[in-house]
Formats: sequence, structure tokens, C-alpha cells
Amino acid sequence: MPLDLPLDAHLHTDLSHDSDVPIDVFAALAREQGLAELAITDHLDFDPQDAFYSVEEYARRERVVREAAERWQGRPLIRFGVELSYERRLEPTIRAYLATHPYDFVLGSIHLTPRHPLGRYDEAGIWCAGKTHREASEWYWEEAEAAIRSELFDAFAHLDVVKRYLLDHLGPFPYEEHGDLYDRLLVALIETGTALEVNSSGLRQGPRESYPPPVVVERFRQLGGTRVTVGSDAHRAHTFGSGLPEAYAYIEAAGMQSLSFRRGAGRIEIPLPARSLSATQVDGT
Repeated sequence: MPLDLPLDAHLHTDLSHDSDVPIDVFAALAREQGLAELAITDHLDFDPQDAFYSVEEYARRERVVREAAERWQGRPLIRFGVELSYERRLEPTIRAYLATHPYDFVLGSIHLTPRHPLGRYDEAGIWCAGKTHREASEWYWEEAEAAIRSELFDAFAHLDVVKRYLLDHLGPFPYEEHGDLYDRLLVALIETGTALEVNSSGLRQGPRESYPPPVVVERFRQLGGTRVTVGSDAHRAHTFGSGLPEAYAYIEAAGMQSLSFRRGAGRIEIPLPARSLSATQVDGT
């Protein structure tokens, strides 16, 4: 089914160890389905013990993406991005890396590792026992706010993905009881100029709602937020574009006017609901 959409800014290829999709497969699907632009955002971790630790592979990653961009000649347009796992203790390392390794688009995110309470699935139930959602996830919200406040990232990915890992132990994560937690992150996004990602992968995962859900996208706009991006977070060919129409509907219903790449000078805006192949450069670039 044709998507006829301007952008998917969160995709994982076989440059990520949890994906098996060559970049050309995503590009072919994008052309077939009318998706104009892709950001390839393969994982990168900064702790050598983690699965996505591959700092030394920057040159290879860039070569693969840039060569694909040339092959596909702008149909779709392909950007060289990255999804960086943030931890406060590693912030100086991440900052130094980004100062010398330029990307078109940098997503920040919090991923659960064995160092996190919910990262050890066999122990997560023990961690959650007797706790509320708030108590079990407090560490996540603190780390996420620090990631946003670091101003290292163009956008923050799957803002409330922690609810996926609480689901089996504590049930659904109700927005109504945690609006203050969301507001902390939304205000941080606005104050730092970091874009909110509407990540559609939650629609096909346990929560059966986007990360974050529509009510949070609307709240972001109410607080004055204007910078958003959108991604399917696909790791397999069959999930390419999954949930994107719904994510776009949430963004448009909240009254957003465009999708955003990059922070500050050199910002790139992609107008909505236009379905063009080109992005508009702003801020003098």
C-alpha cells in the first residue's frame, strides 16, 4: 500500500547488529511506496560491553550510507544519521565523539542495558514488585531529561519507551497519572530546541500506542513545542513504514507545521502536509 509520505527518520540496517536489512532494501521499499526521504540511524553505544559498541566503524558506516545515497539519486533522498545511546556517565565521551564525527542527523535515546534495572528481563519482575510505575521508572525519566539537557542531539527518540518494559509487570502506563513526568521532558525539549520524535514502533509492540502517544504530542504543542520528527524504527523489511500514517496523523492533529532535522544553525524543515522530495534549509544555510 503506498505511503506517500515525506520522511522516515528512524531506520536500522544491517549496520546495526539487531537488523538484517541491507540499506538498498529500505530504499527500494521507499521508492515503491512513495516515501520521499530516509534517515539511516543505526545504533551506536559507547560502553565496550554493549551490543552496539562500534565507534571505530564510523568511516565504514558513512561510506555505506553515502554510496547508497548516490545510487538512489535522491529517490529516495538518504541521510546519514545515527541513534546514540545516552548515559550520564558517558556524556563526555559522547560529546567528544560528536565533535569529530559529523552526521546529518543525530538521535539520542535511552536503551536498556544489563546496567539498568529493567534491562535484565529475568530480574525485572523482582525490580517492579511492590513498586508503582513511577517508582519503577524514575531512573529512566531522570536519564532521559539529562540526555535532552545535554543538547547533544537533534531529536530525542521514543520518549516513553520505558512503558514497553513495565507492561508485563505493572500493566499499561497511564498518562493521566504521569503528566508531570512527561512535562519535564517536553519542557526540556522546547528549552533546548531538541525535536520530539513520534516513534510508531509502539503501535506494533506491546503498548499498542506510539512513543509517545497522541495526548503527549498534543501536550507538547500546548506547551509551545513546534519541532517534531517521525520514525518507524524499523529493524526488518516487513516493518518498513509500519504505523507511519498514524504517526503523521497525530502530528498533524496537534497542529504542527513541519518536521525537523538538526538543531540551531543549519536546521532543516520539511513542510507538512507537503509530499516533496526536497527539504527547505533555514537559519541562513
